[in-house]
Amino acid sequence: MPSILLTLNLNLEKNVSPMTTGLMHRGLESTADQFPDHPAVFAGPDLWTFGALDRASNALAHHLARRGLGGGDRVAVMTSNRPEFVVSVQAVSKLGAASVLLNPAWKAVEVGSAVGLTAPGYAVADGPGVGLLMDHLGVGRVLDLDDDRAASVFDRTSSLLAPGVEVADTDEAVLVFSSGTTGTPKAVRHTHGSMHLATSHWCRALGLGHDDRFQVATPPSHILGLLNLLAAAAAGATVRLHRRFDLDEELRFIEEESMTLEMAVAPIALALANHPDLERFDLSSLRYIMWGATPVTAAVAEAVTARTGVRWLPAYGTSEVPVITANPVGDPGAWRLDSAGLPVGDVVLRVVDLDTGALLAPGEMGEIQVESASAMAGYLPDEATADAFADGWYRTGDVGWLEPDGWVHLTDRCKEMIKVSGFQVAPAELEAVLHGHPAVVDCAVFGVADERAGEVPVAAVQLEQGSDVGPEELQRMVGDALAGYKRLHRVVIVDAIPRTPSGKVLRRTLRDEWNRTGLATRVG
Repeated sequence: MPSILLTLNLNLEKNVSPMTTGLMHRGLESTADQFPDHPAVFAGPDLWTFGALDRASNALAHHLARRGLGGGDRVAVMTSNRPEFVVSVQAVSKLGAASVLLNPAWKAVEVGSAVGLTAPGYAVADGPGVGLLMDHLGVGRVLDLDDDRAASVFDRTSSLLAPGVEVADTDEAVLVFSSGTTGTPKAVRHTHGSMHLATSHWCRALGLGHDDRFQVATPPSHILGLLNLLAAAAAGATVRLHRRFDLDEELRFIEEESMTLEMAVAPIALALANHPDLERFDLSSLRYIMWGATPVTAAVAEAVTARTGVRWLPAYGTSEVPVITANPVGDPGAWRLDSAGLPVGDVVLRVVDLDTGALLAPGEMGEIQVESASAMAGYLPDEATADAFADGWYRTGDVGWLEPDGWVHLTDRCKEMIKVSGFQVAPAELEAVLHGHPAVVDCAVFGVADERAGEVPVAAVQLEQGSDVGPEELQRMVGDALAGYKRLHRVVIVDAIPRTPSGKVLRRTLRDEWNRTGLATRVG
């Protein structure tokens, strides 16, 4: 059968600010030169202009340099959604170092693993992250954003120029985390060149321009949160940051500040559809709501559109290739809810057989693979990289098919990852915590469908004979050890965990039994 290789550019009607080179921080520098006084970031009542962001990033870069950091070093960034996150990532980039983005919801085990893997020499943090990082790096190696002295470091009035550091587009720029099925989080390594191109792709996919305004409530450590902030800086768009998601507050700001686009993952979309007073908010300034991180639930999207008149722009990407497809923003008449869209920019797609790797024809279902210069440079640990690529093509782990004219359909995942509200959760990471309980003989974690989160983790646990340990105790144990989005939705006690002769857990067997009976028959 013939293969299908697709490369389509989206037809955009809006002007996107050019980025002059392949360095990640050039987008902000270019916009600050052109529009120094234009609003860049609102955080509560506080406003940062593009000029202020760039000046503060220069000041922070010099602060980092005085502490011995330079090209090839890494700086951990573990903050809530705040302007200083934007400044930190840009400053580290200007210095020729790389930002290691840590989720502010992480706890000691997760932070320790990430720090051990990436070996940052310094950190910028707020909240609990300050103490967690000090435990590994030392008191003098963590900049506390909530300390009064931090304001002088993030100097919006600084006259300092960017450090005179040679930075190449092949240099490492940022590391984000994508947990592997081994249970050890993997760091996704992006270069300046890959992030520059991914940012350009996202500007094109959104049709993002200087007159756009949108909100970011997703964690900045997530690839989508990072990409939104980089794209806004490159396009000259204005962003309002929220420390936490509050739907009424977001709806109010759409109306009061005439937001032009909105970002949503499945839980936000569901909250919109179920909001009892949605009609009382004027959302007419929105060009669209972007749905990302999980496949669109058509009924939910249609309910929101029916109540507000605002349509949806589905898109698709991964931590490893941040922008893969999107519906064509310049052609609203072509937007669809049943497809994640068409390849963006230089992205090329193919579908291969799940067992043999043979190329498949349009309409045939297999693994979606991607070729793009925006793909990651690799993982940490290094040995995880080889399995992520096949002849230079990134293996998404997503199952789907392509229409002859390039529209992509996603139907399932061939990886074992559980995607909770857009965040990847590794079953083995939760299993490692459960195995720490003395009464647990064996266990297996698998994902089940959930209307609000897309998927949620469920654990099947085999206990020592005669044990009186209850499911609630095991749920609390995982909840105390790991981030909230990794909490177990249910724990079911079973007689045995189904495994292959080689010892591999039969997660599909568990999932199928859950769907039929809720594991009431005690799988064994």
